[in-house]
Amino acid sequence: MGSRHIPVMVEEVMTFLRCEPGHTYVDATLGGGGHAFEILKRSAPDGMLIGMEWDEEVLSESKKTLLSFGDRVKLIRENFVHLPDLMKAESADGILLDLGFSSIQLEKEERGFSFKGEGPLDMRMDQRTDETAADLVNNLSSEELESILSQYGEERWAKRIVRAIVQEREREPIRTTQALRKIVHRAIPRRFHSRRIDPATRTFQALRIRVNEELENLQKILETGWRILKKGGRMCVISFHSLEDRMVKETFRALEKQGKMVILTKKPVTPSEEEQKRNPRSRSAKLRCAERI
Repeated sequence: MGSRHIPVMVEEVMTFLRCEPGHTYVDATLGGGGHAFEILKRSAPDGMLIGMEWDEEVLSESKKTLLSFGDRVKLIRENFVHLPDLMKAESADGILLDLGFSSIQLEKEERGFSFKGEGPLDMRMDQRTDETAADLVNNLSSEELESILSQYGEERWAKRIVRAIVQEREREPIRTTQALRKIVHRAIPRRFHSRRIDPATRTFQALRIRVNEELENLQKILETGWRILKKGGRMCVISFHSLEDRMVKETFRALEKQGKMVILTKKPVTPSEEEQKRNPRSRSAKLRCAERI
C-alpha cells in the first residue's frame, strides 16, 4: 500500500456518534479502518463494531488495522445497501457512512479509479460485479452517455465529450484511463480548462457513480438505515460532492418531517483549515448527522 489512508473529521464524527462502552456501532463504509479504529478505542472495553466494506482489497487492509480489537469487531464484505437485512433483529447506537474513496483504491492504477496513472478503465468497487467503466464508454448510446455525464458529473461539456468518445471508439475501443482522459481534454476547449481540477474529473466521477450505482444505493440506505438505530441512536454521513450532500440533506429533512429523526447539523460540518492543509483530500468533505427519535 502507498501512503496511509487518513480518515476525515475524526474528532467531529466521534463527538456526534458519542462512542461509549457497551454500545454497538456500524461503520458501513469501512475503508482503511481509520474511523472504526477510533470508535473501538473510545468504546472500550466492550463496545462492538460492525464493519461493512464492498471492496475485497480494502477490506483485507482494514482487517489488519483492526486485528488488535479481536472479537469486538465483526467484518462483512457487502454493500451498505444491505445493512438492514444483515442486521435483522440487531440494533445499533450509531451508523457512519463515509462516502469518500480509500487511498488504497486511488493509488492502485489497475483499479482504474484515478487518471493520474495508466490503468484499465475499470472503476468497480466490487470485482464480483460485471460492468466496468470501459463497458459503459464503449457500448452505451450517445444519449445514455450524455445523460450519465450530465446527471452524475454535472458536466457542462457532456455533449462535446460524448461526441469525442463516440468518434474515438469507432476507430478502436477505449480501454484505459489515460485514453479517456486525453479524449476529454481534447473535447473541452482549452480556455475552459480549470487550473484547480483536471478537466476529466467530472467525467470520471460520473462513470464511477454509474458503475457502482452509488447514488441509488445511498438513497436506499438513507431511507432504511435509521430503522436499525435504537432510540437516540445517530447516523453520520460524510459526503464529498454536491449530489451526495444534497441527497443526505433532503432525506434527513424528510425523515425529520415524518417524526423519525431530528437533524443535529442544520448546516454541514466541514474540516478545519488545519485539517485541510494536513489532508488536502478532506477539502470537499461535508458531515451531516441526525438522531432517531
